[in-house]
Amino acid sequence: MKLYPNALFHIYNRGNNRQTLFFDRDNYLYFLEKVKEFITPHAEILAWCLMPNHFHFLLYIPSEKDSKDLSRGIQIILRSYTRAINKQKDRTGSLFTQNTHSKALVDDSVQANSYTTTCFHYIHQNPVKAGLVQKMEDWEFSSFKDYIGLRKGKLINRALANTFINISDDKQQFYEDAYSVIDESILEKIF
Repeated sequence: MKLYPNALFHIYNRGNNRQTLFFDRDNYLYFLEKVKEFITPHAEILAWCLMPNHFHFLLYIPSEKDSKDLSRGIQIILRSYTRAINKQKDRTGSLFTQNTHSKALVDDSVQANSYTTTCFHYIHQNPVKAGLVQKMEDWEFSSFKDYIGLRKGKLINRALANTFINISDDKQQFYEDAYSVIDESILEKIF
């Protein structure tokens, strides 16, 4: 995974052969505890979403040391989570695809902000697009609830997100932005 400092990244991975990663609520919570332990010391989380068979994070990496430590931290999370699930489900083998993907959301043009905003909304729209819920705020395992004030989650850095994405304090405007249709040509740039 290629990471470097002072940059925003879309980080994602899925279950090997698209298999389920999270079997019950406790699995999601355990994974989030690992995120808190191994990601938050090395990156600022702007958005996140855990889906039954994959996950997404929008991260800002502040320093060179943090980029190296974050890469190791993600490996530790995936290994330890896999061990826990294998034990819980009495199974063996890999759970995640071999490579966790990282896409830098940088560009020499004004488009970089569009990529970041698109990634932010795409991450939150995932559960609706997958048909898991009707509204984004109904999915427990994403940062959307934190942004609309239904939860006071400690994983996201809302102030930093505001510097990269012009998040409206007007709840109605934020909803309109969050539910807007994503431009497919920009969506390609976040993967």
